[in-house]
Amino acid sequence: MNFIGGSAFPKQSDIRVRQADLGRDGTVSTIGMARWLEDARLRVRLPRFEQLVGAGGFTPFHVLLVSQSVERLAPVIRVDRNIQVRTGVRRVGRSSFTFVHAVFAGGKEVGSGEATVVLHGAAGPLPLPDELIADLTDLQMPELSQSAMTRPGDERRQRDYYPHFTPLCARIGDVDSNQHVNFIALATWYDEAVAAFTSKAIEVGEGGAVPDLPPWSYRIQYVGEVTYPGTYEVGLLVRSFDVDSVQYELGVFSGTTCLGIADAVGARGELSARSLETYLTGRLG
Repeated sequence: MNFIGGSAFPKQSDIRVRQADLGRDGTVSTIGMARWLEDARLRVRLPRFEQLVGAGGFTPFHVLLVSQSVERLAPVIRVDRNIQVRTGVRRVGRSSFTFVHAVFAGGKEVGSGEATVVLHGAAGPLPLPDELIADLTDLQMPELSQSAMTRPGDERRQRDYYPHFTPLCARIGDVDSNQHVNFIALATWYDEAVAAFTSKAIEVGEGGAVPDLPPWSYRIQYVGEVTYPGTYEVGLLVRSFDVDSVQYELGVFSGTTCLGIADAVGARGELSARSLETYLTGRLG
């Protein structure tokens, strides 16, 4: 993600690395970094809008994510200091807006991300009030070189598009205040699907060492609500691979209904070309 510079971001959040942020290799995981971005968004103050809501001048609403992305650009370890998430607003629409983030450790950019948010009322997305637009305009970044996230094609919502599936059950600990499975919990489901796929592809037997090949980047689109209780499946397809990395396409399904879509990039590690080609785009059947 090409930013104009760290100083261009209007907001900054200092971050402390927690043990729960670390992956099995001892560095901060992609999921851990996604939690940092969420924390930074929650710290952003929107004074005009908060005053409007506090005075009862805005209809009841929930804050929902439409999409998010997160990318680890360099490893971060437990003892790293001076970690900051810098936050701004990239786009303001009629009923949605997009946060943009850059993560720095010791002055070096080590991660980035985005999140598109809607205010959702009883009848669907709500138009953004003038007070909120004014607050967001104060946070708006200079124009960035990165284009907006594009929505995947309709074929990605079809269950038979994916050759590999991992079954998962919603847990009560996954449920947030909006009464559905939280988006961070859903991101761990995609991690789970990649781990299940890589274990199968490398032919790890029961009790064997699970390969540590989690994605270092995610681009996630939310299609429908994942609720508790419920049994779901995460579909996976290998879009492409090279000597170092694998690009995955994933989807969360309840039966034949698609509830979420993700693109991910992770390390190839021990995955052979033969095992990957079995799940490669255009080579199914």
